[in-house]
Amino acid sequence: MRRKLGFGLIAATSAFALAACGSASGGATETDDPTDGTAATGGSGDINTDPIQIGVPAGWDEGVAVSALWAAILEDKGYTVELADAEIGLIFADLASDESYDLLFDGWLPQTHKEYIDKYGADLDDLGVWYDNAALSVAVNNDAPITSLAELADNADAFNNRIVGIDPGAGLTQAMENEVIPTYGLEDMDFVTSSTASMLAELKGAMQAGDNIVVTLWHPHWAYSAYDIRDLEDPEGTLGTAEEIHTFARKTFADDYPQVAEWISNFTFADEDLASLENDIVEAGDPQAGVQQWLEDNPDFPASVTPASE
Repeated sequence: MRRKLGFGLIAATSAFALAACGSASGGATETDDPTDGTAATGGSGDINTDPIQIGVPAGWDEGVAVSALWAAILEDKGYTVELADAEIGLIFADLASDESYDLLFDGWLPQTHKEYIDKYGADLDDLGVWYDNAALSVAVNNDAPITSLAELADNADAFNNRIVGIDPGAGLTQAMENEVIPTYGLEDMDFVTSSTASMLAELKGAMQAGDNIVVTLWHPHWAYSAYDIRDLEDPEGTLGTAEEIHTFARKTFADDYPQVAEWISNFTFADEDLASLENDIVEAGDPQAGVQQWLEDNPDFPASVTPASE
């Protein structure tokens, strides 16, 4: 039996209600078995009846949203699901070692998480692409005095000589340190890294105060609809081109949960659906409540991504 989460991560069992599709409570409700169509408890038609443990990269809102969404859907199918926040590199390493996590819904390729795939890819199972228009960015308030990263060094004073970043271990942070900063001569600016939450708090404060600010960001992200911001042009292409977001699993996940692996492998998410889900979560102030609201507004979605086996 695989080891349960036990290394100080913030783990919480999801308990979302699917208003239009019935409800499940921690996988303890009788429901249709996802593998053979007979009644089962806790998804017991699949080989492994342990909780499905999803690693959620801290601060990456699309990963938080989709992880919470799938937790709700799977629990309604009778599975028990646990969500745990962690730094992205730790999640990749843990998946590869088959220690605790089962799934990661936020693997960016071919650029952002290339380092982790080069290191751990042989020990992971790529369950496919669910979003194909992701992009890294550097954003400013819409009335900022520059339009391009090439202008930032000469106008650093307008931004208090600061670039506000996210987590130190994030692929976006590495791209900034290895590509953007040296290419555009930004070494004299203070590149502040802490967390996505801290970056968003600074962004909110600057927008409310009418101050200039430059932050590292990415698409898709709800901040683009919440605030009057825009991307700086990247004429040297240091942030790469549009990327795909993959779901990765531990190597033996499909053997243990064949039906779940099949569902996730066929899952895709449209721009408008992801944007509305993220907005519902932001408005609710909680992923669980936001997912519940989104599912109430999209009652046919769970069935569309969990078709019965033929």
